[in-house]
Amino acid sequence: MRLLLVEDDATLSSRLRADLEQTGFAVDVANNGIDATFMGESEPYDIAVLDLGLPGRPGLEVLRHWRESGNPLPVLILTARDAWHEKVDGFKAGADDYLGKPFHSPELIARLQALLRRGVARPHGPLRVAGLALDEDTQTVGILATDETFDLTGTEFRLLRYFMLHPGQVLSKSRLAEHIYDFDTERDSNVLEVYINRLRRKLGRDLIATRRGQGYVFGLDAG
Repeated sequence: MRLLLVEDDATLSSRLRADLEQTGFAVDVANNGIDATFMGESEPYDIAVLDLGLPGRPGLEVLRHWRESGNPLPVLILTARDAWHEKVDGFKAGADDYLGKPFHSPELIARLQALLRRGVARPHGPLRVAGLALDEDTQTVGILATDETFDLTGTEFRLLRYFMLHPGQVLSKSRLAEHIYDFDTERDSNVLEVYINRLRRKLGRDLIATRRGQGYVFGLDAG
């Protein structure tokens, strides 16, 4: 899943980016409200972490702009712990959740995962689709019928999670690349095919079907 991190504190931003990437997010960073506004409009992010105290344009104004333009991007706002009014203003502007500073990264990550689960109306626990159970904490996947468990690389995990959140849908190479890679990663379609073939070897070749000229379909309706 691709995440936009909007935070002007370079030390905090660097730490959060590392923690989020380790958890399986592809992360892009904006350190001011002007860049954040543009990036949130022009890139297909799955979720955003938005600090309110930003240079250039306040975070609350960024959020209002996104919502007024019809952008449904799930947003978790960061606020000073005692600024209760910022939380109220944030929810009124269209925030989905908030977290007060200082905070611990595991809580932030848990809240982000909860927002993503809410977006696809699935319960807590491993993501279960097409006979697979994906554990987001350990970045492993289990085959329910055989009790086999496989470790996943970071890219394999991001790719499989996106497939499992969109079963039965035709997903083009460009759409997959947009959601599993950040700005700094070269998006080579041939490399994407390599990772898809790795998943097929681990989980079964019929699980991810190729639609010639269209892309890929994952799950029970893949055939």
